[in-house]
Amino acid sequence: MSAARAIGLVLGVIADGAIGDPRGRPVTGFTRAARAVERRLYADHPLPGAGYTAGLAGGAVLLGVLAERAGRRHPLAQVAGTAVATWAVLGGARLATEGTELARELESGELDAARRRLATLDDRCTDGLDVNELSRAAVETVAGNTANAVVTPLLWGAAGGVPGLFGARAVTVLSGIVAPRIPRYQSFGWVTARVADLVNLLPTRAAAALTVTGAPVVGGSAGRAWQAWRRDTVVHPSPNAGRVEAAFAGALEVRLGGRTVYPHGVEELPVLGDGRNPDAGHVTRAVELSRVIGWLAGASSATLAVLLGLRRRRRSRRQ
Repeated sequence: MSAARAIGLVLGVIADGAIGDPRGRPVTGFTRAARAVERRLYADHPLPGAGYTAGLAGGAVLLGVLAERAGRRHPLAQVAGTAVATWAVLGGARLATEGTELARELESGELDAARRRLATLDDRCTDGLDVNELSRAAVETVAGNTANAVVTPLLWGAAGGVPGLFGARAVTVLSGIVAPRIPRYQSFGWVTARVADLVNLLPTRAAAALTVTGAPVVGGSAGRAWQAWRRDTVVHPSPNAGRVEAAFAGALEVRLGGRTVYPHGVEELPVLGDGRNPDAGHVTRAVELSRVIGWLAGASSATLAVLLGLRRRRRSRRQ
């Protein structure tokens, strides 16, 4: 089973890059359903929010369990099921497409179009942002989504198969919809945020490590990526946010973080990195680095799946 899982994960990563991001991908449907459920369940209290997260994320895990059981006696079915599930949840292709278009719009001076595109990827206020501010926001968005939409589901897929893939991606989607930093969701989204903190705890750090590893491939600095990651996130208020962004900042030798305006107010975030202000060229390099991290995460998740499978076999033999 571990070999089938590993092969399926790799094939899913390949499919994400080859097929791209067609309309109607399952994660898009899940996002719409989650927003509709939120409108029905919302109350200014943590308990409904807990039910919201348990119901939707738990349902995703249950669907994954049923999918794995359906093919557990047939290795080819296991491979195919894991590959399709991996493709269904990964966001690497969309991130690369949107990031590339953002870089093109910034390069050609189409700032209004860039503002509109960025607003579909990030909930910060984009009105009035100049080219450097848009570039900074774009690099941060590419970095954060590389962790949330690529590395996190892959590593959970290695550990838990299709249920891990579905469950981890569901949690990251839900945490983006009901983020507690938005006043409306301070209570309702509290449980979702805590669950997301746990789900992303190790994958976020793995994504930062992969950023350090992949930096030289895009002409970046592994040393500065490591330094920014270890130095600049110590004072960050979140246990996860900022880790990958800091590594990206060091790798690309730019400065990220700082004052960020959201619809609910202004946040003064730690400054990440000590390089120059980013521009459109850095957005392009960030997309390239994201692709490299995606391939590294695919290889790492396959390796982890095999190692965990061998460990389980050894334990069963001892018993």
